[in-house]
Amino acid sequence: MLTRLILSLFSALMLITPAAQAVTVQDSNGAFTLDNTPQRVVVLELSFVDALAAVGVSPVGVADDNDPARILPEVRSQIQPWKSVGTRGQPSLEVIAALKPDLIIADAARHGGILGQLKTIAPTLMLKSRNETYAENLQSAAIIGKVLGKEADMQQRLAQHHQRMQAFAAELPKNLTLVFGTSREQQFNLHSSDSYTGSVLTALGMKVPAPVNQVALASINLEQLLAMDPDWLIVAHYRQQSIVRDWQQDPLWQVLKAAQHNQVAAVDSNVWARMRGLFAAEHIARDLVAILHHQSVTVPQ
Repeated sequence: MLTRLILSLFSALMLITPAAQAVTVQDSNGAFTLDNTPQRVVVLELSFVDALAAVGVSPVGVADDNDPARILPEVRSQIQPWKSVGTRGQPSLEVIAALKPDLIIADAARHGGILGQLKTIAPTLMLKSRNETYAENLQSAAIIGKVLGKEADMQQRLAQHHQRMQAFAAELPKNLTLVFGTSREQQFNLHSSDSYTGSVLTALGMKVPAPVNQVALASINLEQLLAMDPDWLIVAHYRQQSIVRDWQQDPLWQVLKAAQHNQVAAVDSNVWARMRGLFAAEHIARDLVAILHHQSVTVPQ
């Protein structure tokens, strides 16, 4: 009799366990429900790796552009080696399927066109990454933490993050105007206050330009930069041949306040432009403190 009772209770527990583990969140497409805590996660954007690392979860696959160095060292130190599933823009569905994931986290901006195919492989959480702001990134991190069964851990890490960012902000001068942008051969893209990095800098107390023509990442020329005339200009050079380096040979360059006061700095494009997340924002803040106190920061060649 006792044995039958124990078996009945065990069977009842087995029936209710999946429901107890089920979690529902709101992603870019509405309600997303996952019945069990995922064990094999594939992520298709760098910011999602940051979020997993924040709670000590290692992805089995990452769209890392076939370059593990795209992931920040401080993020890599928190996770195990992963399998590359190709580029963020064109991840390999075949490689993703071979990893047998039980959760895929995809970028609403990049991967909407392949959502149907991704969902045939595994449940797919669609979140904003490519065009997100700092506040939206923090919201996505909280959602990811909940889906991973790590809600309490993520909330603790977010609280730690806010404390760290406040400490960095306290070390920074106030009321400075600052322009940050990425520079290629023929293009300089301003990261406005509506961009990820621009909104991180705003949160740290910097005065960052508003979007140009309502575009968060707008291409601007030297004359437009001169009209902004920031106290500081921070540049992430994507290439050795860079339009900002060409501008520095132009006589107009010396009219720029930042140039006159030797307040032009170069930063790592991976940290400041490609990565997003808790570790990335803290790295940007740490770099900014060093730069504004006229200390050097590491910039890969």
